[in-house]
Amino acid sequence: MDDRSGMRTRFALVFAGTLLAAWSFVVSCGGGAPTESPQASRPSPSVELVVSAASDLSPVLAELGPLLKESAGITFAANLGSTGQLMEQIVAGARVDVFLAASSTAVEQLDDKGLLVPGSARLYARGRLVMWTREDAGLKVDTIADLAGPDVKRISIANPDHAPYGEAAREALESAGLWDRLQDKIVPAENVRQAFQFAESGNVDVGLVALSLVATGGGTYTLVSEELYGPIHQTLAIIATSTHQEQAAQFVAFLTGSRGREILLKHGFVLPEED
Repeated sequence: MDDRSGMRTRFALVFAGTLLAAWSFVVSCGGGAPTESPQASRPSPSVELVVSAASDLSPVLAELGPLLKESAGITFAANLGSTGQLMEQIVAGARVDVFLAASSTAVEQLDDKGLLVPGSARLYARGRLVMWTREDAGLKVDTIADLAGPDVKRISIANPDHAPYGEAAREALESAGLWDRLQDKIVPAENVRQAFQFAESGNVDVGLVALSLVATGGGTYTLVSEELYGPIHQTLAIIATSTHQEQAAQFVAFLTGSRGREILLKHGFVLPEED
């Protein structure tokens, strides 16, 4: 069995054990009573948006939810997963109002299928890839070449076949001439959030994960040079079948407005005009 066949087998094994959890992980955002504001345009209290979001956005959405409800009376449920799997759910007809992808390609593919509100697609941030380790790991990982060292036994990455951060991790390792050498060390995850959880739990030594998942937490991280992988263009759109397009547009306006931008910056994202 060659390296790539072995890699596909390991991905398949993890996929079988984690698919249900990865696809059904839904977190409700926006608890608490809204503050009355005569300027706020308030949807019906029964309206709750469904936001399908790349899993690197989990800390952003957790912080954004209460603020959005307080300012505009909008609540949402966030369906977190890999961009590729979320896209497949939308194509299959899943109820989604807003899609927050970690890839411009996924949004373009949905647009080509006529599944988006025309003109709603827009770039909202650029993601960064990091190498993360626990503080108690005692590892020195300053450059990507250090991953080949004997002290690094296991490395988690998201599945590069459908997760943009996994694709970026593979591309970075290939650019550094390490992909083939590190096959025995790589532990696959269904999405970048799970890759971080593998590292956070100590099941792997290093996680190649999104900066947004670790920027405000513990552990130590080193940015992977962006010269080693293509830009992670995080792109959003409103789904054409949404029956709450007005509220979906308000959600997008909040995320891309001053408060949303502050949250994105706090969690390590690069805003479009900063490129």
